[in-house]
Formats: sequence, C-alpha cells, structure tokens
Amino acid sequence: MQLGSFASAVATAVRDGQLVVQPRMGFADLPRMREGLEAVKRAGARTVGTLTIDSYTRVNDNESARLALAEGTDLNGYPIVAHGADTTRGLVSDLIDGQFAVQVRHGSANPVDIIRTLLDAGLDATEGGPVSYCLPYSRKPLRESVDAWARSCELLAERPGTHLESFGGCMLGQLCPPSLLVALSVLEGVFFKQHGLRSVSLSYAQQTHRGQDVEALLALRTLAAEHLTGLDWHVVLYTYMGVFPRTTGGALGLLRDSAQLASLTGTERLIVKTPAEAHRIPTIQDNVHALEEAARAAAEVHGQRAAADGEFGVLAEARALVEAVLDIHPDTGRAFTEAFRRGVLDVPYCLHADNAQRTRSYIDGRGSLQWHATGGMPIAASPQPGRDRLRADDLLGMLSHTQESFDQAALASGGGEHGSTAPALTA
Repeated sequence: MQLGSFASAVATAVRDGQLVVQPRMGFADLPRMREGLEAVKRAGARTVGTLTIDSYTRVNDNESARLALAEGTDLNGYPIVAHGADTTRGLVSDLIDGQFAVQVRHGSANPVDIIRTLLDAGLDATEGGPVSYCLPYSRKPLRESVDAWARSCELLAERPGTHLESFGGCMLGQLCPPSLLVALSVLEGVFFKQHGLRSVSLSYAQQTHRGQDVEALLALRTLAAEHLTGLDWHVVLYTYMGVFPRTTGGALGLLRDSAQLASLTGTERLIVKTPAEAHRIPTIQDNVHALEEAARAAAEVHGQRAAADGEFGVLAEARALVEAVLDIHPDTGRAFTEAFRRGVLDVPYCLHADNAQRTRSYIDGRGSLQWHATGGMPIAASPQPGRDRLRADDLLGMLSHTQESFDQAALASGGGEHGSTAPALTA
C-alpha cells in the first residue's frame, strides 16, 4: 500500500517507538504561518505540523477570506482557498520529509473546496467527517453533510497516499460518554473506507476518568481491527477539549496525563493543548513547549502498557452502537442519517436539528461519564441516583469538573501557577 507523507511520518515514528505530537495552529499571515511550522518541526519531540483553517473558509465564504487578506484584516486561521494552492505549496513543500508532514484541519461540513486546494498544493492529509463536522459546528442538514463528505472522500481517494482522520471521537469535546465517541469514530472510518480511502485515523478525546479512557482507546483499537481490515490506520488522542485548568500546574498535569494515556494505550498520535488555553490564544512558543512537555511525559512510561478490565463496559456498548447502525443500511451514509432520525445515535447536549436530543450524561462518584438517559439508542442507561432530571447547575458542575480537579490537585501539591505537574485525576 502506498502511504503519503502524513501516514508515512506516523508509521516511521511508530517503528521508532515514539509518540507523534501535534499542535493546533493556523495563521493567515504567511511569514507567521511559516515560522510556526518551522518551530514545530524543530521542537524537541516527534512532531507533525498543522494548518488550521479560518472560519470564513470553514463555511465556504471564500470571498470574505480573500477580502480580509486584501485589507490586511487578521483571521483566526489559515485561509487555504483564498491563499490558493501555489502559495500553500510554497509555504510547506520544503518542510515535508520522511519524518515531518502537515495536516489540514478545518471544521467544515462541506470541505470540497478545501480538499481540492490542499490536494493541488501537494498535501495529502486532512480530517473531519460527515457527522463530526456537521452536528457540532453546522446548521447544515446531516444529509447534505453526508453527500458533501462522500464527494470529498472520493476526491481524496483519487490521489494515492491520502490520509483522512475521523473527528468522531471528539463530539462536543466533553460530556459525551466514551462508547458513543468510539462508535462514531469507527463508523466514520467505515464511511471513509466505503468511499475509497485506504489510510485513515480514528480519534478519541480524553474525558474524565483514566481507567474509562483506557477502556475506550483499547475498544477503539479492537473495533478498528474488526471493521477497517485492509486499511492503514492509527489512533489519535486529543488532550482534554473542555474547560481547561487555570493554573499552570493543573494545565501541565492534564497535558502530561493525556500524553501518558496515549503512550500506555499504544496510541500513535496526540493533539496537544497548552497551559495558555484558559487565558488566551496560544503563541507559537506556547505550542512548542506543550509539544515538548507531552513528549517528555510519554517517554516516562515508554514500554509500559495499560490493560482494561471491562469495569465500564465501553467495548460492549460501542459494539452495540456500531452494529445497530450498520444493520440499518449497507451504505454508511444512509445508515447515519436514518440512525439519527430514529435516535439510534443521539449525542447528549447537542442542539443540532437532526439530533434527537433524548440522551443525557453525568459524571458519577468515580469521576467517570455515565448515561443518565439513552433515548432510542440500543444501550442501557444507569441514571444518576436520586435525580429524575439533571438540572442546570448539574451541567455547570460537570463542565468545570476536570478543570477544578486538576487545579486543586496542583495547588495541593504546591504546583499552582509554577508547578510542572499535577497527579492524574483518577486511575
């Protein structure tokens, strides 16, 4: 199988026994974007680079992106379509080699123009998916997103060596129980496979309990092996995507916890966050420091492996969800739309019109995410004792649970603003 630059960079790191660490980073200004990519490549870690796309391009308003460039207005990312393929090729081509590659990250429910441009620029990796870049970010009907992503996958598949990452394991960033994250990531991987992709990655966002996250990542690997036979695939973990600790010690503790979680579960790639997240947009140097800190933390547990004891039942739930959706229709795109219509898939706290909104989750006394209500999904709920319904203050408390836990642990250990670590929240 022919691998492109991105998949090859990850595969080479795996052979070398190193975790690939990756930032979120995107600037409209070309010299600054180049500076960021060069800094990531020079970092003391095994890295790949990122071009994160701006909001105008994400919603296909390329004319506004062009106008912003012409007027010198700052954007919140790299406007790849407005800059064009030739400019983008000049930006990245001499940086890409056997160990360093660049992925385009965008958040679009209709990424056809983005994908055409990145391919014309000589890039071969991007991410997203028909569900994961529709329900959280777009008002577009799911059926339209499915159609747009089918076309996008086919464009990618026409070019040998392209790689596509599912964002399905990161739905809403937090408070989605792991079994649904795993199922959505696997199902988007199956969708990619049906539309011709030969190299994919499946995502998972760190949640609230180390043991449950271990189960989830190992379940993801198990189901990927079952459903993605014949493909090159790997797993990517995202450092916690919810409300981030405000103390330096708490933030670094959470970052280190995610890096060690990745290493202990054989996860190949980690998308990091920085201690600046709670206060401001990270600088290039903030990102480099986070990459290097994550690499050091992962190296501390290199060669160790975590085992899942099945306490949380993540694999069984995820398998039930995957099989229920695939039983609806052999075309995964049609199965997706029908599954959400019936409530067989239902993301808690997601307000998209095509989401049934009958599920709810909560954080139990162990610190793990559990189902308070499962609606029409083929899995059982374990409602929070003594609560028929979750209240607004319950939700607010859950949103800040991880932030407060890591900040308190850092302060208790004397880390606080200047400490370098905080202990894992739960084991």
